[in-house]
Amino acid sequence: MDHTSGGWGPTLDDLAQRRREARAMGGDERLVRHRAAGKLDARTRVEYLLDHGTFREIGTLVGDVPADALVAGTGLLEGRPVMVGAEDFTTVAGTIGGGNNAKRHRIAELALQERVPLVMLLEGAGFRPTDRSHGRSPTDLLMQSRCSGHVPVVTAVLGASAGHGALVAPLSDFTVMTEQASIFTAGPPVVREATGEDVDKLTLGGPSVALASGLIHNVVADDGAALDQVRHYLSFLPSSAWSYPPVADQHAAGHDDGHRSVPEILEVVPRDNRRTYDMRHVLEVVFDGGEWFEIQAAFGPAIVTALAHLGGHPVAVVANQPLVLAGSIDADAADKAARFISIADSFHLPVVFLSDNPGMLPGTLSERAGVLRSGARMFAAQNQATTIKLHLTLRKAYGFGSMVMGMSAFDHQTASFAFPAVTLGAMGAAASGRAMNADEDEAEQLRRAELDASYNSAARLGFDELIDPRETRDALLDALDLAVTRRQSPAAPVVRVGITP
Repeated sequence: MDHTSGGWGPTLDDLAQRRREARAMGGDERLVRHRAAGKLDARTRVEYLLDHGTFREIGTLVGDVPADALVAGTGLLEGRPVMVGAEDFTTVAGTIGGGNNAKRHRIAELALQERVPLVMLLEGAGFRPTDRSHGRSPTDLLMQSRCSGHVPVVTAVLGASAGHGALVAPLSDFTVMTEQASIFTAGPPVVREATGEDVDKLTLGGPSVALASGLIHNVVADDGAALDQVRHYLSFLPSSAWSYPPVADQHAAGHDDGHRSVPEILEVVPRDNRRTYDMRHVLEVVFDGGEWFEIQAAFGPAIVTALAHLGGHPVAVVANQPLVLAGSIDADAADKAARFISIADSFHLPVVFLSDNPGMLPGTLSERAGVLRSGARMFAAQNQATTIKLHLTLRKAYGFGSMVMGMSAFDHQTASFAFPAVTLGAMGAAASGRAMNADEDEAEQLRRAELDASYNSAARLGFDELIDPRETRDALLDALDLAVTRRQSPAAPVVRVGITP
């Protein structure tokens, strides 16, 4: 196009050249080497994540190196605006200079101001040693922290992430990393200098470490799979805490998920509560399309935390897992569930509790791990939640283990259900007998009381209803349909405080 008639030609040519240089990132040689390692470059990651052609960059010309090693801006994700920042490892190892920090602060500021999700794609070495812009200036972490509980904050770790840049991960609601990625306070050279320990990146902060610590929630094979999980996670959430979760179009999803009996649950859940089963199969039976998205499966596996749809409505599922510790709740499981509940509450996702546990995990190791503290944290999270709560006891719920799973009456449940012949109480009949030094007659009375517990509770409205297991989906769906009527105009959602890391 000829720009010369208005005198704009040289100016626009200069702008185009500067943009080309910024978008060249670290240059062809570094980009080839980066891609040869099986990774996407920063700009390709952003393009892959967002709806095609919707990315609008911010701060392209910031800094003395291309985009100051951070590709940042806004775009659409499934038609909804998001803010995104992607560290560019091909440019000075993705390090953070003054301009980079300003861009990180700006996209977080806009995410909160415009009430849209913030997505960070990490692969960087922390602060830039050569940067001289330090002084009194706002750090991006201040604004990212203010986003917590107000807009969804999601992080994908797609390479080595160290220092300041890595700190966005624990401030995020959801984190995912690739199998060859790593995340740590400081990288191997700094560790070697500070402690004398000689360690490689994966040993220091690879998936086995990040999952075990609870820092990272999910691990996937490669960049594409990680970005797909970011997209999937956000599909369940509203754009911000000022709106409600989006209801899925059942016909567009390719299935009709209204009311239906679920007779297959009788084959999934054994009547004998001493037999184990996989709670994930219950999720397959009950929720729309037999689909759900599990969060943090490798940490605290005695509780399953997952996102699913029920009648098109996104819900957060907190379920005991009888395959692990017979469903007993340990400290890690309680900590995981507490944080998951607080996120669900912040973004108005109904919480569905599926309870089948013999209580909090006893023993010296469990006590040293702080099981009571963690259990209290989980109880506080669910008790303080103002979102919709639905509860179902499948076979058993003892002691504090029942309370943290939202079974206690007067705890703001929309509905509390149980299968017939569930066993309840402070502890199981056998343990009660031993604790009381019960004789044979007393032990038999305890066993009978345990068997009659569900009917005795039902007689006093301990549950809203005992249900046939085949009615599980319909009962939960009817309760949810009742509960969502509280979302009446002109009332706006209640915005919660931030989420504790």
